[in-house]
Amino acid sequence: MTPTATVLLVFGRGVVADDHGYRLTAEGVARTRAAVGYVRAHAAEFRAAPDARVVFTGGWPHGPAGAPDPPAGCREGELMRALARDAGLDAYARLDAETRSRTTLQNLALTVQDGLLGAAGFTAAHPLGLVSHPWHLPRIRLLAARALGLRGAQLLDVPVTGPDAVPAGRERAARVACRIGYLGLRTPEALLRRERGLTRAAHRVERLLGTRGFGARRAG
Repeated sequence: MTPTATVLLVFGRGVVADDHGYRLTAEGVARTRAAVGYVRAHAAEFRAAPDARVVFTGGWPHGPAGAPDPPAGCREGELMRALARDAGLDAYARLDAETRSRTTLQNLALTVQDGLLGAAGFTAAHPLGLVSHPWHLPRIRLLAARALGLRGAQLLDVPVTGPDAVPAGRERAARVACRIGYLGLRTPEALLRRERGLTRAAHRVERLLGTRGFGARRAG
């Protein structure tokens, strides 16, 4: 029998800003609804679990460069939590929001740093539930092994149904980059430092290529 995960970690999929304010993408809504559906399907287990909780993760992942952060209450994790609360999910579990992250690694590492997973020890009998689209879950598992020290049956996939097209090649490349870039690292702090270093290096390469590209066009 498949065990029930009474602690869920829900991964965001973007925030849209327009003239009407801030709102979740359709994919972010789908992930929130998947969490709601899972909890309702296992309502008895959630009500019986002393530390049952759902943590929604995400800050401002797709904001344009230089754009101000959304105001309080409009970060990705907060918007997902509000949607879940409107659906009555707080009758079954504690609802928390991690609102600083911009990447999948940060979703995991900052959730740990903020103490949002509680004191529960995750095992095969009591796994941590990961709520996201199927293409995303393998990379989450890879990073969870490093950031949380959890792997295999200690993690339970809660896949989201519905469209979310991501090129398979791009996602495979992202997983390879994670395996190589974070090799040997085992703490959230070390992983975040490495991510910052990799991001700075990528930006330097982009600037270098951009400058050379401009020069080539001028010469032509």
